[in-house]
Amino acid sequence: MAGTALQRRLSWQTATVVDTIYATPRAKTITLDVPGWTGHRAGQHVDLRLTAPDGYQAQRSYSIASAPEDTQLMLTVERLDDGEVSPYLVDELRVGDELELRGPIGGYFVWDGALGDPLFLVAGGSGVVPLRSMLWHHRAMHSRAPVRLLSSARSLDLLIYREELMQFATYDQFDVSVTLTRELPSGWHGYRGRLDQELLAEVAWPAADRPLTYICGPTGFVETASGGLVALGHDPGRIRTERFGGAA
Repeated sequence: MAGTALQRRLSWQTATVVDTIYATPRAKTITLDVPGWTGHRAGQHVDLRLTAPDGYQAQRSYSIASAPEDTQLMLTVERLDDGEVSPYLVDELRVGDELELRGPIGGYFVWDGALGDPLFLVAGGSGVVPLRSMLWHHRAMHSRAPVRLLSSARSLDLLIYREELMQFATYDQFDVSVTLTRELPSGWHGYRGRLDQELLAEVAWPAADRPLTYICGPTGFVETASGGLVALGHDPGRIRTERFGGAA
């Protein structure tokens, strides 16, 4: 029975686009209606498959942005100029279009909120997408775990979920930090420059607090963040990472 359930869950199914909105000039949030969707855990992803008229297929994985409590599935896709799938999803996809997807996928980079341990979330670019799912899951389940989030973006305009992150910064138990690596708006008082060990030492929980850490972003970003935390004395077994290609 367990094997049958797994096979059914991971089979390709059709999803209908019910809403789209630009999260940044280069990223679009896509809301999908997926009949028979069995739910997901915060931090999981799905595979999307596009089929061209000549039969050519391209497949990519995208993190789930919606919380497990949401009734519809939400993805946020950042356009890669040389990508096969993301330019279509960001620039061409419209309400009413159908997509093939399978999932949810992943059991390591997930947060269920069962423990009240301090939570440290570190995002590079669109790496904030699965962390958004964790943030809203935290709110929905009234978790008592204190949260610190560090999100890195090239500019404020390219900071995905900018308004939502500012909203979370006003909630008890949440501490939100942003670092901008290229363009700085006038009067910017946040962090500036690429993530490094010095920034981590200032923003992260002390290693003695044994936080549970989730890091998502491009490979180089993830390696810098995880390596910096280990150098600061954090337990590698308490650090979970997910990486992807493309620029931060």
